[in-house]
Amino acid sequence: MTPERPAGAGALPTPTHGPGLSARAPKSAKPPRQNTPSRAGLYAALDLGTNSCRMLIARPNGAQFEVVDSFSKTVELGTGLEQSGRLSFRPMERTLHALRICRAKLDKHQVRSMRLVATEACRRARNSRDFIRKVQRETGLNLDIITTEEEARLAVVSCASLVAPTTEQLLVLDIGGGSTELVWIDLSMVAGSQRQAAILDIYRGFSRVPRPGKPMVVDWISVPLGVATLRDMFADVDDDAARFALMSWYFEEQLADFSPYHAPQPQEGFQIIGTSGTITTVAASYLGLRRYDRNKVDGLTMTTDQIDSVVREYLALGPEGRRRDPRIGRDRHTQIMSGAAILMALMRVWPTNRMSVADRGLREGLLYSQMTRDGVLLRS
Repeated sequence: MTPERPAGAGALPTPTHGPGLSARAPKSAKPPRQNTPSRAGLYAALDLGTNSCRMLIARPNGAQFEVVDSFSKTVELGTGLEQSGRLSFRPMERTLHALRICRAKLDKHQVRSMRLVATEACRRARNSRDFIRKVQRETGLNLDIITTEEEARLAVVSCASLVAPTTEQLLVLDIGGGSTELVWIDLSMVAGSQRQAAILDIYRGFSRVPRPGKPMVVDWISVPLGVATLRDMFADVDDDAARFALMSWYFEEQLADFSPYHAPQPQEGFQIIGTSGTITTVAASYLGLRRYDRNKVDGLTMTTDQIDSVVREYLALGPEGRRRDPRIGRDRHTQIMSGAAILMALMRVWPTNRMSVADRGLREGLLYSQMTRDGVLLRS
């Protein structure tokens, strides 16, 4: 499991993905029609990750979109993958159940434009193609296993509206269940008023060529370690604090080939945006939210001292205290420390004073990319 930085990342990819629902689904799972969407049509984005199955259904609304329906379920598809290299029976059954619910929602809303994708667990599992075919047979949903580069691009696109007009150097980090993506972007040749729109166009591909009015990707990396895979790797370490320290140290080692790791970090015009369940949970804990409120978390700016204080509090709570803490939640308490270990490693490497928190990710990136492609979003 070595970090991935494929050659030719600056080239525009050739479209290879078909529609989200197979046209040859059995009669028992007849897919919705795949017509060209109208300007007022609904769009769907489904993200099947190592831990969760999530879907959003939305319609364009000005320069943003309005969510019509959503779904999120912890399925832990990657359980046992680290040891066996395969997707296991029970996680696949849990995932199929969740996908049937998604299928029902797509039918209910008559969605005709969609991207349904799978990420790290399906990229790594030896039997993932068999599972994808089983999903198609039983639900009519046709999942694309996307590359690490596309996953990184979509993470960046999802954060476009949080990019400040003064940002010239941008680092986007996305901590997932099975992998972590980091993308470093130079926006210095883009006018401040055009930087958010320029970020949306990154769905087309990464460019490392400096061009007036265009963002340039300095470097990007996908580390095959996320909250689930890193936790499982160090599960045999009994001491809580020692396990946290080892996880953080090990993750930092994986960044050695990421070129900005060795470069002096800019202080002016520099912005880090972090998107993941780990980061939003840390933000909610900092705010003292006993009930999660996206409106208070998304777009929040946290200092490194504030992040460090929350992580220290997690360590002081111990495993049982974290399990009972309502700010963390029962679905996340077993993985919050592996996510925090990744976050702290990243904040050590880039000792900036602030990080913008994004409650958004692959689903939002998929929606923005579809709507940008179809020209249904207003552009500034």
